[in-house]
Order: sequence, then C-alpha cells, then structure tokens
Amino acid sequence: MKPKTIQFYLANCFLLAIPVLLWNILLASRLPAAFQPDIFWRDIPAALAFGENASRTLVFLLAFLMPLSFASRRQKIGLVVYTAGIVLYFASWLALVCAPESAWSNSLWGFLAPACTPVLWLAGIGLVGHKFYFHIPYRQWIFTSVAMIFLVFHNAHVFIIYSRLS
Repeated sequence: MKPKTIQFYLANCFLLAIPVLLWNILLASRLPAAFQPDIFWRDIPAALAFGENASRTLVFLLAFLMPLSFASRRQKIGLVVYTAGIVLYFASWLALVCAPESAWSNSLWGFLAPACTPVLWLAGIGLVGHKFYFHIPYRQWIFTSVAMIFLVFHNAHVFIIYSRLS
C-alpha cells in the first residue's frame, strides 16, 4: 500500500471522536458516584444496554469509514457545529466534576447535559462526512440516524439513573 493511500484511510472522521474518548477516559473517574460503572450500569434493562452499546459502536465504526475533509461549505459548517458541541460537552462534564453538589449538577438538565450535548458534535461529524470508503453507498441520513438512535438509548439510560436519585 502506498503511503498516500495509508494517509487517506487514516484521515477519517473517527479522528473527531478521539478528543471525546480521551476526555471520557481521563475524567470519568472524577464524575459523581451516579456516573461510576457500578451504579451507572446496575439494573439497566438488557435491551437498553445492548441498544446503547451497539449503536455507540456503529457510530464510531461509521465515523471510521468516512474520510475527513473540510473542502465544502457544508463540511466547514460541520466543523463549526462539531467545535461548539465539543465545547458544550466538555463544559457539561466540568460542571459535574467541579461542582457536583451545585443546583445545576443536581438538576435534570445538568445531570443529562453530558448525554444531550453530543447531539451537536455528532451532528458536526455528520456534516463533515460526505462519503464512505470502499465504495459503500453514502447517505447522510445513515450516520445521522444511527447517531440519533444512540442518543435516544443513552439519554434514556441517563434519565433512568437520574430518576433513581430523586
């Protein structure tokens, strides 16, 4: 395989997910107790857990299959939406980490914010993506639909955890 070919396949939309994954790895243990795995995954219905994890995996797989490019106007808008989403996502985590006892962190919206804000950075990735590798037919709704399915499962999961605290 030629070096240019390798670079082409390495420059994919999954790169946009790396900051999120690193953030989660570095800060997850600092989140309030309700977000720790022993509580967060306890007694979650199997169908919900499977749907959340399967759709999450598909989102990252689809991002990996989309070349990263910022050539078109839509892709540049996608980068702006992605960046705004990342900033809000990180801020939502910081509120929970730095002020876990605050009114915001204990409110429904504060608790759900890290699960809701990915809608923006995922929408940004969806706008940046414009085709798949390997001559797989591309339709923007494919990535967007899978991302929205993931968010429905993920937000339902977080809502269940919040409901248990009330």
